[in-house]
Amino acid sequence: MILQRPAASPTCRSQIARPRKSTISSLEPTFYESHLHTTLCRHATGTVDDYARQAVQRGLKGMTVTCHCPLPNKIDHQNRMAPDELDTYVDLVSRSAAKWRGRLDIRMGMESDFAPFLIPYLTELHEAHPFSYILGSVHPQAEYFRERYATGDTPAYRRTYYRMLAEAAETGLFDCLSHPDLVKYIERAEWNFDFYAPVIEESLDRIAATGICMELNTAGHLMSLREYSPGRAQLKMMHQRRIPVVVGADAHTAHRVADHFKEALNLLADIGYRTVSIFLERERRDLDIELVRRTLH
Repeated sequence: MILQRPAASPTCRSQIARPRKSTISSLEPTFYESHLHTTLCRHATGTVDDYARQAVQRGLKGMTVTCHCPLPNKIDHQNRMAPDELDTYVDLVSRSAAKWRGRLDIRMGMESDFAPFLIPYLTELHEAHPFSYILGSVHPQAEYFRERYATGDTPAYRRTYYRMLAEAAETGLFDCLSHPDLVKYIERAEWNFDFYAPVIEESLDRIAATGICMELNTAGHLMSLREYSPGRAQLKMMHQRRIPVVVGADAHTAHRVADHFKEALNLLADIGYRTVSIFLERERRDLDIELVRRTLH
């Protein structure tokens, strides 16, 4: 497969490609799982059909498959599809969407790793297919990221992470930033949110200015700190800046589709959010949290 290079530069795109906001009728709440993977990433199990069945059981109207993007030069190849498997991914999702049509709306998305040196590649990748939703992820635990940005100074590395989140938002390449406090798991015993609060606030100010969404990732409850990603304190900062939120389970197995969604929505409501967002065809839709909660099983 040959990717076609777009005419616009990444800088230009950041000025013109903001997702358009619209609404869905409050009479027909339509909620999606917005973060799930396939076996092409090498560390997920189950078929797309398995995930679809779980989505229906959980009361969802749709799901967007967001497998880890391919990267060039075999970067982090053990944790993602290879570039020559992208067509396989497109076909896999397309066939499942056709099979489940009328029962579950299945969309094709992508979880794309962000680092500044990847901007030209990602710009081309995102234009190659009609993705419905694109997550931007900074993965500080990845070997390629550590090799480029870790200096042995953990506080500096965490500041770099939050600076990268803001830079990702400002590129205009993504609809949402996924698990946006992932760096707290680096030397997690030493994590202190209050210590990094000024850095986080500066990052969130830049992110809020772009209009991008941020994810509430429920997979965090499975990890060592036993809290969602991000945690309550950062979510409060996000709410203060009116940053919209998409909820995703980051499902790598079918049973985790929509896992802890009700609890996540309860948390958002408790903080003060009244709506939760989804994306369809790169367009943001805001849904009433209370109405969504009633549809979930």
